[in-house]
Amino acid sequence: MNEEARLVVWVRGRVQQVGFRWFTRANALEIGGLIGFALNLDDGRVQIVAEGRRENCHRLLEWLRSDDTPGRVDGVTEIWDTPRGGYDGFAIR
Repeated sequence: MNEEARLVVWVRGRVQQVGFRWFTRANALEIGGLIGFALNLDDGRVQIVAEGRRENCHRLLEWLRSDDTPGRVDGVTEIWDTPRGGYDGFAIR
């Protein structure tokens, strides 16, 4: 489970204008070893891309599905892939 992975997540619900991206970034930095970004989409969802150890990506995904997130999460969709790199830290876009 220590292999590198790319996690792409779309979170729907009341997740914009509630600090969701900021808290996602803070959580990714607390987990450590994750690079990527959190981005508001025009349709009201937030997209998160995280690359790092698969175990750390799973921890971020668990947090996104928990009751500890700001706002209200109605659903989480994820896709797993091979890391592509090219990120400098974990950004809010």
